[in-house]
Amino acid sequence: MPGTSTSNPPGGDSTSNDASSRNPIVIAANRLPVMRTDDGWAPSPGGLVRALLPMLRESGGTWVGWTGNSDDHVEPFHVDGVDLHPVPISEEEIELYYEGFSNDALWPLYHDALRDSTYDAAQWEAYRSVNERFAVTLANIAPTDATVWIHDYQLQLVPGMLREQRPDVTIGFFLHIPFPPYELFSRLPWREEIITGLLGCDLVGFQRPKGATNFIACAQQLLGVDAHDGIIENAEYQTRVDSFPISIDFGEVEEMAAGRATRKRTSQIRARLGDPEVIMLGVDRLDYTKGIGLRLQAFAQLLEDGRLDPERHVLVQVATPTREAVEHYKDERAQIERLVGEINGRFSRIGLPVVHYLYQTLPYDELIALYRAGDVMLVTPFRDGMNLVAKEYAAAHIDGDGVLVLSEFAGAADELTDAVLVNPHDNEALQDAILQAVAMHRHERRHRMAGLRDQIRKSDVQGWADRFLTALLHAGEAP
Repeated sequence: MPGTSTSNPPGGDSTSNDASSRNPIVIAANRLPVMRTDDGWAPSPGGLVRALLPMLRESGGTWVGWTGNSDDHVEPFHVDGVDLHPVPISEEEIELYYEGFSNDALWPLYHDALRDSTYDAAQWEAYRSVNERFAVTLANIAPTDATVWIHDYQLQLVPGMLREQRPDVTIGFFLHIPFPPYELFSRLPWREEIITGLLGCDLVGFQRPKGATNFIACAQQLLGVDAHDGIIENAEYQTRVDSFPISIDFGEVEEMAAGRATRKRTSQIRARLGDPEVIMLGVDRLDYTKGIGLRLQAFAQLLEDGRLDPERHVLVQVATPTREAVEHYKDERAQIERLVGEINGRFSRIGLPVVHYLYQTLPYDELIALYRAGDVMLVTPFRDGMNLVAKEYAAAHIDGDGVLVLSEFAGAADELTDAVLVNPHDNEALQDAILQAVAMHRHERRHRMAGLRDQIRKSDVQGWADRFLTALLHAGEAP
């Protein structure tokens, strides 16, 4: 039966060698790594997909997930050298499992209960049913002694279900969002079932050490398990718990940022904004966890007090649409758009708004150009598992300039210590952090940016995947 590894997996060259010599890999995530196009299927954009697809090709692996369309009964197919196994989800299950239990119960609970969670038995049954469907699919397709890597909060029951059906496979799970402390997690009516599901793993990975600590504490409190040195003892095997902060494809971002098209687009963006002295930038999903409203209020107060000048300082806020059918998200959009209108109504000039607001999904190349145009990046979530925008911004600043203002409550704050760190709940502290970034001397800006870029370069998304899979590969070794 698979066991655990030491708390620190091998690093350096051995990590890459281990990662390339593993058994067949099967990935399970809520969504498949592809999207429909006019010509069929194409790989989805995003660093996670770009990191994992090459490994699947190399190992002869498979990805299991939902196509994104309701009642989509698609046969297994092959894209870009990878086998894909769709899991069908009905329209009712999308409402109950995805929009309901995943995003109206777990999401707010795991993000410090910023909004009240809905705990509904029908939603829980749909969540359990979809997780069981994933587990059965994995059990049926995973080769003997395969490595199965399950992703994120939508599939937390799958490891335990799969363990019962396929004790020969090695099971890893990575949670991309925060894991809450016991005081919050214990509110969940099905708390024991979630913990039991995750303890079906050989390795459970979190973004931050605090997430790993919280999970171990919940397992001890709820199930009375024995835990020591990051290892939880189960009846017949062990579950290792550790942190593996995710990252980005640094080389890809840097290459795009250096391209002629990006340089040209960056110049066009600055010109269309009126060539202001300082461009502040926010790029977020339109989610109540991101702190967009308080960020706008802090910016407005600085304009009101005369500490920022609307002729010299502008803010560009990109809000990517998400979960538009969920009521909390409709309310958040209305609030943000009201704030933008009020600020522009008071402080803009004809033809030159002081807040430029985009409620849309921008192509990745456009985002990179926008990152390069931004002099100050405002990443101020109330709680975030990691926040890759912060890392993308630094990677895109190949000129070595720019300032990152970063929430203490984003996972990225553990690594990006050269950012201006701030408590986004403290309005005065947020205003001061913005002013510090705007007024920062060029020498300090460049010193801080060099530190940010070095840190991200050393730990990119490929290294993250290699570290996790190497730890999983060594799961059977004695600690």
